[in-house]
Amino acid sequence: MKKSTILVVVAFLAVTALIGFRLASNKKTIDEKNKQPTNTNVAIPVTVTRVEEGEVSQQLVKTGNLIPFKEANITATTAGRVTQVNFDLGSQVRQGAVLVQLDNKLRELSLEATQLNINKLKKDVDRYNTLLAGNATTEIQVNETRFNYENAINQAEQIKKQILEANVKAPINGQIVKKDIEPGEYISPGTVLGTVLDVNRLKVNVLVNESDVYALRKGQSVRITADVFPGKTFSGQITYIAPQGTEEHNYPVEITLASAGGLKAGTFVNVDFSQKSNQKALQIPRIALVESIKNPYVYVIEGNVAKQRQIKVGREFGDNIEVLEGLSAGDQVVATGQLNLSDGKPVQITK
Repeated sequence: MKKSTILVVVAFLAVTALIGFRLASNKKTIDEKNKQPTNTNVAIPVTVTRVEEGEVSQQLVKTGNLIPFKEANITATTAGRVTQVNFDLGSQVRQGAVLVQLDNKLRELSLEATQLNINKLKKDVDRYNTLLAGNATTEIQVNETRFNYENAINQAEQIKKQILEANVKAPINGQIVKKDIEPGEYISPGTVLGTVLDVNRLKVNVLVNESDVYALRKGQSVRITADVFPGKTFSGQITYIAPQGTEEHNYPVEITLASAGGLKAGTFVNVDFSQKSNQKALQIPRIALVESIKNPYVYVIEGNVAKQRQIKVGREFGDNIEVLEGLSAGDQVVATGQLNLSDGKPVQITK
């Protein structure tokens, strides 16, 4: 290859490399110009609310389902064949009324035979006592006869009890809501024959939190409303307050209605414990809480910066919640936008 040709090739390669270098350099410059600057201090738009001391209305309304005042199963205590059933679904029954009768023929025959034996043994006891008085028998014979006599009396009492238990009775006053027995069936002890409810009175169980339960007392009157009877109020009374709360610091409270007044078991009701009060308390909207009531904290505005602050909360008043510790009247707390915040983040307050 001629020397001139080699020089031409080398020069071409050099020019090509120089052009490629300049293109790469220009692209890097353009990319750097187009690259958006990252600003970690962008202000987060938020809305705020002022911590204020407001009147405590002591509004406390809980919801629950009405349940029967009493509920009991009709249960057999002895075995036998059913001869008669004295109730139907929906029947009204009184406590102690015979609802189911079992075949007692064998028990009655056994009682009759035992009674005859008792009469015989009674005569034997009298006769041996006479003989013992004349030294014509032994005291052992007299004691044995008396033992047999007393044992027969005990057997008769047991049979009488079995005859009575063969008549299954209503455990409470109420209405039959379940029937599981028909004549001719054979039942065993413990068999559930039906269910009776006392629906003349109703009650409702609700959970009341720790901060509210101490204001309640047994015997206190409460107002009860139901959506099925708009505008109508029913009277109730607190009949039980649990002495121990749940792990969530809620206390079961039972309220009994003075009269069912047309309400039925299972109906959804509102229980209003509200009382008038002149108390005041620091309050914030519940939506200002970043997490749950178990771990409550809020963001407080200091200058144009959001500061995270742990608080202690108390009672709930509708959409507001009481603040016991951590805030002062006049503090500004973030009401919306806190999901994008962290401690020390700059903010922009919007309306």
